[in-house]
Formats: sequence, structure tokens, C-alpha cells
Amino acid sequence: MKVLLVNGSPHKEGCTYTALQEVEKELNAEGIETEFFWLGAKPVAGCYGCARCLETGRCVIDDVVNVFLDKASKADGFVFGSPVHFASASGAVTSFMDRAFYGKGKIFRYKPAAAVVSCRRGGSTATFDQLNKYFSISSMPVVSSKYWNMVHGNTPDEVRQDLEGLQIMRELGRNMAWMLKCFEAGRAAGIEPPKKEIPVKTNFIR
Repeated sequence: MKVLLVNGSPHKEGCTYTALQEVEKELNAEGIETEFFWLGAKPVAGCYGCARCLETGRCVIDDVVNVFLDKASKADGFVFGSPVHFASASGAVTSFMDRAFYGKGKIFRYKPAAAVVSCRRGGSTATFDQLNKYFSISSMPVVSSKYWNMVHGNTPDEVRQDLEGLQIMRELGRNMAWMLKCFEAGRAAGIEPPKKEIPVKTNFIR
């Protein structure tokens, strides 16, 4: 089993990475393979709304999103990390996730996911809520911890002083590992995924 840890910060080894590292340690200790995926520091374009990916499974903008989708199809779980920018996820993370999730239900459905946010002081819960919406619209089981998945600090060293935040990350890693093992045991026992209905869309303006 493998979990992708997505670092949405422009800083490759900054505060968000420090939090994700703590999650990774527990996943590895439980025998779960991990891989870091950094969005990088280059701009990430927003979704064009062209819907071409519904036909091809890939985005027409051939950048970091398509690299991620290739890896995501082989992953069993995900942890998406973002710094807090003006009480929301970074612009790069928002653009990335809009494009990565749009029309990609088959890639993400029934795979556990968690959000991790890093802030200096405030805006963490708003960002946490924002990221979780991608999972809950994609039939992804959301992995929780003992508190909302956030760390506080302006530098990696300050994050390492947030003892409660680090404990939250460790418990998150253990909970993710437990859920993955439960799903694996269920599949081995012959438990099938839930049946899907034909989608119905209700428009309020006719």
C-alpha cells in the first residue's frame, strides 16, 4: 500500500513539509510505503472549464497536474498539505486541486484522504474545511486525528516546537495506516465497494 504526501507549499522543505514528515514517519512505521509530491514553486494555472479531461482523463495543460495524476492512479491514499494564505489554501494548491479532481472520480473514489494545514497563527480551520471539500465530493473516506490537522509556526524549527501539532500529525498517520489495512482486509474478505447510482443533477434555474 502506498500513500502520496502532497506538499503544496512553494518551499520544498518548509513548515508544510515538516508537518507531512511527521505523518510519513508513522505511516512507514506501520509498513505503508510513502512518496512526497512537491508542487514546486512555478505558477499553477487554474482550470479552464473546457471539460476535455472528461474524455481523456488528463488535463489539456500538461504540467505538474498530469504528473500527479499518473502517480495518483497507483496510490492507495493521500495527504494533501497546504500553507495558509489569507485564511485559505495557497493559490497554487487551489488551482492544482481544482484541476486534479475535476472529472477524476475513478482515480480517487474510495481512497482515504486527509488534509494538513500549516499557518503562523490564524486561518487554519478555514483552509482545512476548504481542502476537505475535495474529498467529500469524490467519495473519499476522510481520515481524521485527535484534533484538526494543523500545525503552527513561521519556520520549520517553530513547527517542531508545536508539540500538540506534531502529535496530531502522528495520530493522523496511524489512523491512515489503520484505515488502509481495514480496507485491504475487507477486499480480501470479498467485501465489494458500494453500488453507484446513475448521477442526477438538479438545476434550480429552468
